[in-house]
Amino acid sequence: MAAGRTTVLGYPRIGQRRELKRATEAYWSGKIDATALLDTAASLRRQTWETLRDAGLDEIPSNTFSLYDQVLDHAVLVGAVPPRFRQLTGLDRYFAMARGVTGAPPLEMTKWFDTNYHYLVPELGPDTVFRLDEEHVKPVEEYHEAAALGLDTRPVLLGPLTFLLLAKPAPGAPEGFRPLDLLSPLLDVYADLLGRLADVGASWVQLDEPALAADRSPEELALLRAAYDRLGSSPRRPKLLVATYFGPIREALGVLAATPVDGLALDLVAGAEDATRVASAGLSRRRLVAGLVDGRNVWRTNLPQALAVAASLLGSVDELMVGTSCSLQHVPLDVSLETSLPEELRGRLAFARQKVDEVVLLGRALREGREQISDELAQAEAARTRRPPGTVDARVRARLAALGDGTPRGDYASRVRARSATNPLPLLPTTTIGSFPQTSEIRAARADLRHGRIDEATYKARMRAEIDKVIALQEDIGLDVLVHGEPERNDMVQYFAERLTGFACTESGWVQSYGTRYVRPPILYGDVARPEPITVEWTTYAQSRTTKPVKGMLTGPVTMLAWSFVRDDQSLAETARQVALALRDEIRDLEAAGIRHIQVDEPALRERLPLRSADQPEYLRWAVGAFRLATSGVADTTTIHSHMCYSEFGEIVDAIDALDADVVSVEAARSRMELVHDLARTGYRRGIGPGVYDIHSPRVPTVEEIEDALRLALAALDPAQLWVNPDCGLKTRRYEEVVPALRAMVEAARRVRATLHPAPAPAR
Repeated sequence: MAAGRTTVLGYPRIGQRRELKRATEAYWSGKIDATALLDTAASLRRQTWETLRDAGLDEIPSNTFSLYDQVLDHAVLVGAVPPRFRQLTGLDRYFAMARGVTGAPPLEMTKWFDTNYHYLVPELGPDTVFRLDEEHVKPVEEYHEAAALGLDTRPVLLGPLTFLLLAKPAPGAPEGFRPLDLLSPLLDVYADLLGRLADVGASWVQLDEPALAADRSPEELALLRAAYDRLGSSPRRPKLLVATYFGPIREALGVLAATPVDGLALDLVAGAEDATRVASAGLSRRRLVAGLVDGRNVWRTNLPQALAVAASLLGSVDELMVGTSCSLQHVPLDVSLETSLPEELRGRLAFARQKVDEVVLLGRALREGREQISDELAQAEAARTRRPPGTVDARVRARLAALGDGTPRGDYASRVRARSATNPLPLLPTTTIGSFPQTSEIRAARADLRHGRIDEATYKARMRAEIDKVIALQEDIGLDVLVHGEPERNDMVQYFAERLTGFACTESGWVQSYGTRYVRPPILYGDVARPEPITVEWTTYAQSRTTKPVKGMLTGPVTMLAWSFVRDDQSLAETARQVALALRDEIRDLEAAGIRHIQVDEPALRERLPLRSADQPEYLRWAVGAFRLATSGVADTTTIHSHMCYSEFGEIVDAIDALDADVVSVEAARSRMELVHDLARTGYRRGIGPGVYDIHSPRVPTVEEIEDALRLALAALDPAQLWVNPDCGLKTRRYEEVVPALRAMVEAARRVRATLHPAPAPAR
């Protein structure tokens, strides 16, 4: 058998200096034209291919680049364009599907499996007609681009089963319709595309089927078998590599092995158990790409352990390649850019560029023998096992042991009565999720402070001036519960990570969250503690500027973990409790300072839900427990809010209830209030703020649209439960969009409120 060739399943596409973000946003604002945007995209693709070639990879993927989202790319490629966008063409249509235009709201957006990446949800109906986008057959075009550089790449496609499982029935689709019903016509398009790729010289094509890492029904597995029987039997096709990731595929391994596909790529990090199934799966004449290098976390690979797994696979397949567990788009680009991190920590890290080197080194070990790279292995192990000072905090561990699960709150009905007596609010109270636009002036002030151009006192004065403006604006608009706008915060996770022990923050560790929204996930490497209050000064200042209540804004323990790169030397449950303890201290200080509304955001609660149902109860046990540990102990007169966004919540409605938050605000605008009905069916009786308009689109909603959304929510909710808010924070929007949207929201709430409590007749 052949062993030791190397590859990766994908690579970051944003550019070392976020060139893609800058070019795309410049195009949207009219500062550059389409040619300039596409030239930047071509340059980034070339840089990636040349980087991977020069690193020594044997096989390089193509068609992993996207201007916005790979699922959107695939929908456009196969003709899955909803009718409301068909009058548009080219980039106008593409970005309208992502961001919306007047009269055409965008596609729904949700999380890509259990990651913090967001994809755009395809809309399919019985009248959907699949056909290749003849003007722009992207996989073929990018294969040609790479070939011009002398590279024979492996085009990557989203697999047909996963594409259909990620899709939703289009609005107006008949009851009972399922996107899976369209598998046969979709396969016609795949067969055509595979033939075209074969004609231009592609020898292998990668079809990504991450949906196989989740529970799949017998019917779905039968459709998987039928799909790859059909594609594998095509007379004109490249060799097919089916790639799965984010967990074990278990029974699907045997299903794929029974089809004519030529190779499989398995995630042997999150799906390590699949390694034991390979020998009996019948892959002796196939290629296996062993995903031994973690594509989702930033720690160095345990190379001796990875080599042991690789050795156990020898003899079970015809060709054993070394690869990454998934695409490297989920990790930052290059750790060598991080010159300010402590050396003990930096030495333990491997970003995308370093992970490619690990793949190449493992391939050399398989080809040449472990003894030939013994020095490199020894150096890597010494760096991997080094621990930075302060990794363990005995005081934190002792406090958690003494605290247990915390003090339970009073029952919800008692809390409602206590708040009604001391902090009354109108029916359908209006609020926002927390952040207001981060203007260029705010970002400039932060940069000036960071580079020493202004002192701390000057910076604080500028932030207080911004808070003054935001408070005055909210009072003018007529909101009921205000926020301070978070001008001092660079990111909802990073801001707290910078002020907690056990976290480190990067300078250039950008990762794409969606579109041009990039984040720098902190690195959680040690025990977590809060040296001093974090938000109290800003929140109490805002409260001093108004007689209306102001919410304190915190990021919850699960989200702090989900949007960080988390230590791998203790359980997630224990790490979550440490973060919860720090937040508990902050909440008690906010309450002591007179803040009576405190929001603990958990947008990542659903996204971290394990893909396998058998693993979900334990996760929800510790995730809910961490939230309750953080929020328990407050007075009945304090309202605990939480916020969740852009996930499928139907599976966790019981957990949302178990959080025991007084008010939960959720994304609901793009999904037409689906969660509201899910919660109503469970008998949920706490406050709920379903987002009444989509802040991820630049379009401003009308009063009538928001009024319709509120009435849709009230069809399932008691009016006493309903809060009125946007579906997410306003940080990424401009004031020109925010102000009219919030005015429309307040007016819509006023109109609906009037129908619930008609105004008295005027005196005669």
